[in-house]
Amino acid sequence: MDRPTRTVNAARALALGAMLLLPGCSVFDSPVVQRGNRVTDELLAQITPGVQTRQDVQSLLGSPTQSSTFDDNSWYYISSNTRARPGRELAVSDQRTVVVQFDERGVVREVKTLGAEDGQPVAMVARETPSPGNERTLLQALFGNVGRIGPGAAQAGTGPGTMAPGPGQIR
Repeated sequence: MDRPTRTVNAARALALGAMLLLPGCSVFDSPVVQRGNRVTDELLAQITPGVQTRQDVQSLLGSPTQSSTFDDNSWYYISSNTRARPGRELAVSDQRTVVVQFDERGVVREVKTLGAEDGQPVAMVARETPSPGNERTLLQALFGNVGRIGPGAAQAGTGPGTMAPGPGQIR
C-alpha cells in the first residue's frame, strides 16, 4: 500500500473509533425529575395564618407528604428535583420542604419554607438487629423436615406436616 492510502485508512479508523466512543460521553443531559408535592410561592401566598383551616390547606395544596408523628399539628410538603448521573448518586437540586403548623382548633398557625441547607446530616448505623433463633444453612433448610413427616409424625400430632387422625386413630 502506498503512503496516502495508509494515511486515509488510519484517519478513517480513528474517526470510526471516535464515533463509537462518542455516545459514552454525556453530550445530552438527563431529564430533571420532580419528586414530591411541589408547593409554589403563589399557592403559599394564598394561605393566611389565623384564617385558613386544615380543610382549606388540603384543598389548596393537596394531601401532605408527611404529618407530625405524635400530634398531627404539623404538615410537611416535601419536594425536590433530581437528575440521574450515570455511575454516581442522583443529583438533587432545589430541595424544599413547606411546613404548615396548626393550632389545637385546626387553624393555620404558621407557614415556613425550609431548604436543603436547613437539613441535618444523619449518620447511618451499621449494626443489625439480632433475630431470635438459629441461622439455618442451605442443607438444613433443604433437609430439615426429613423424618418429621411420615406415619410416626402423624400419630404424634405435633410439628409441621401433622395430619388429622384417621377413623381408627381417635382415642
